[in-house]
Parts: sequence; structure tokens; C-alpha cells
Amino acid sequence: MTESVVSLFEKLVQAEPPADAPVLFDTACVLGGSVAGLLAARVLSDRARRVVVIESDDLSAETGPRPGVPQNRQVHTLLPGGQQWVERWLPGITEEAQARGASFAGSDKAVTAVNGIPLAPDGVDHHLLAIGRPLLEALIRDRVTALPNVSVLRGQATGLDYRDDAVRAVRYVGADQADRSANSLAADFVVDAMGRSSRLSTWLKESGYDHPRLERLPAPINYATALFERPEKFADLETACALGLFTPDHPSGGVSVAAANAIEDGQWLVMLMGYGDSRPGRTIDEFREACAKLPPIFTAVTAGAAIGDVMTYHQAESRRRHFTDLGRFPARLVSVGDAVASFNPIHGQGMSSASLHASCLASYLADTPELAAPAREFFRLQQVVVDAAWGVSAGSDAARLDAQNGTEVPDDVRQQRWAMAQIAAATLADGEVTRAFRYVSYMLRHPATLADPTLLAKAVAANEGAEAK
Repeated sequence: MTESVVSLFEKLVQAEPPADAPVLFDTACVLGGSVAGLLAARVLSDRARRVVVIESDDLSAETGPRPGVPQNRQVHTLLPGGQQWVERWLPGITEEAQARGASFAGSDKAVTAVNGIPLAPDGVDHHLLAIGRPLLEALIRDRVTALPNVSVLRGQATGLDYRDDAVRAVRYVGADQADRSANSLAADFVVDAMGRSSRLSTWLKESGYDHPRLERLPAPINYATALFERPEKFADLETACALGLFTPDHPSGGVSVAAANAIEDGQWLVMLMGYGDSRPGRTIDEFREACAKLPPIFTAVTAGAAIGDVMTYHQAESRRRHFTDLGRFPARLVSVGDAVASFNPIHGQGMSSASLHASCLASYLADTPELAAPAREFFRLQQVVVDAAWGVSAGSDAARLDAQNGTEVPDDVRQQRWAMAQIAAATLADGEVTRAFRYVSYMLRHPATLADPTLLAKAVAANEGAEAK
């Protein structure tokens, strides 16, 4: 089973867009113009005569924060897995992002450290795309909406209509507050990309269908993010992406994670994250004071003039909706992105997961599915991706929470966490362990690959060697 999950995940990561895709739908509708929704629209553009994206925010506006994405002014990094897939669907977007000032940082300019100790070099030149979320969304949006059969309808979806246990229309109201009359759009396939606050479960329940079970994991996190002027050009930077992780016993002033990215417009985007009651930096002075307790890179990048105020964001929990165990569910309907699973954003897997959900949709449609039946095969494929991201992100949050509360866990969970702790610790000493760990954290390999006994033995040996020094 593990081998099949691993191979299926790698197949999704490496999949290419179809060369010749037959049209399956007259009209496909995507509810939400987020990264997940836009990429779903791109996939559907090969399969439908027309694709309509229903979005309440004005997607035609100039690049800037959207009200529907409250965290979009925080740090965003497109991991190698997500970047590679977005590039396959939208060729040239990475180069365009660089031309607009984003940083495409290889291993020579990207540093990850734990308690100030850098991870051991792994010999692989992975690249991270450091970019402001509004710019990335604008680049994707411009390319997708430029497709001749994709259009955006400004409005808010209010429900679905069904016929023969399949979706047949989307109900919506227009964005014009002066005219909120009800409308209906006939649709042959619908994608829910409405984010964490998706109303699909409520609609399904009201219509007599099963709705997905919602799993919640408390993970109270507090972000503080600020922009600073960056006089250096990308080529002159020694470090363009810095990620600092700090254990609870490290004297970091309550900061658990710190990140600094050289982004567009000659700016440093710097983020500090704390758990629970730790709220690092609400003013620029407090922010700089907190950075002064961290490795020198964070003092250096906050030395320039501040651009605006500190931006804060709070998220109380990670959420996951389980679609694979549903009984009665409408055909021609799927969910993607945060509408399915939203994690602690610090792991950077949200946008990469969304891009792989598009891969799942493409693979599902390529296998000539039985469209009169629920899209169970799609949700099976998607579960592989969600499990991978949830295991890395929510798994570490659950371990932290249990340790903090002194919670007893089953033996198998305790052993899994011990093994992961061994591997994480060994990334500071052994490049081969670092390579395996990064392939997983960058969403290029399934977490099950870290269960290799040979890898674990190497990690334990590396840790014992480090203790002996």
C-alpha cells in the first residue's frame, strides 16, 4: 500500500498537461478565483467549451491585496513541487515573476536553520520562488483569464441545483450591492474553490446529501509581517530566502519561526511567528527588537526603512474536510485548495498543495471518468496529496501540542514521532538525510519515503556522532 501511495504521489508531481484533450463539458464553473480556483480553471479550459469563474472580489483590479484572502500580505514561498507544476501549466510564469522582481533562489541563496544551525548541504540545487502573494496571484490570473474560453463573473455563489443526483446549475447573486437579485448559471461540472469558509457542506446538507466530515487540529498561531526597503539587487545578495526554526527551549523571545524573503519592488518581506500567547511584534520597533534576538540575518534585513505598518494574522486551527468516505454525493462536483484542507501556513504547503490538486483534476479527467457518478476517483487522488501535506504540517503541530499538554499518545504514534525527530535532528549533520527530508517538505516526495529503515539508521548514527563530539 505504501509503495502504491508513494508512486501515485510521484506520478501526480511529474504529470504533464495533456497534449490533445477531448472536450467533456459545455460549461464548467469554478467557485472562487484563488490560486486553487484559477489553476482548476486552467485545467478545465482544456476540457470545456467555456469556463466561468465566479468570484466576489474584483479580479480585474491592479495587483494588490484581495479582501477574500486575509493572509495574502504575509510571507508566501512557492515550494519546488508547486513551482514546477505551475510552470508546466503556465509556461514562462517563473521567468515573468523574476522579471517583475521576484527571487528565484537556489541553494546558494536559500538558508534554513534550526536554532541558528544551518541544515547540512544536500547537494541538490532546489529553487524557491519568493514572491508577494498579490503578484503571484496576478500573474496566474492574467494568464488564465487571457484564455479565450475562460471568463470571470463577479458575484457570490449561493447554492447549487441538481438533476439526477448531479450538479446542473450554480445559483449566485451579483457583486453590485444595488442589485442582489438571484441568478442561475447552467453548469456541467463545478469546482468548489471557496477556501476555508466554503459553504459547500451547508448546501449539501440542506439538499439531503452527505457532507464531508470536518477535522480540526488546534494550532493557534500568530503572524507578524513587515516590509523593509532592500537596496541590494538580487544578484548581490548572499541570502535571498532565510528560514529560521526555533525550539521552545531556545532563547528566541517566543518566536518559533522567522522568515525573510527578498521579493519584488526592492523589498524584504519579513515574518515572525509565535504559538499561543506569543504575539511577536505589533509595531515596527517591537518587530525590530524581536529580530535582534534572532540570528544576524534578521537584524540585517530589518535595518532598512520600514514600508508601512506591521501586518498581523491569527489562525486558530488547521482544518481538513474528508470527501473520500462520503456515501450520497452529487456527480460533477469536486473541491480543491483550502476548501478541502488548510494548514499552518508557515510550512508553505498551501499554494503547492493547490497546484497539485489541479494535477489530480487533470489526471481524473484524463481517465475518461464516469461523469454520471460521484468523482470518487478524484477525491482518492486528492487524498494522497492532502495526506502528504497534512502529515508534514499538521503532524508537527500535533506533536508540539501534545508535548506542551503532556498528552499520552499511542505507541505507534510515539514511535513515528521519535523517528521524525531523529530525521529532523540529523538534517543538521548529514546531507543525505537533509536531501530526503527536503524532498518531502518541498512536496516532491511522499512522507512515507522517510520511513525507510536505512534512512532512519543513518539519521540515528548521525545524531549519535554529533552527541559524541
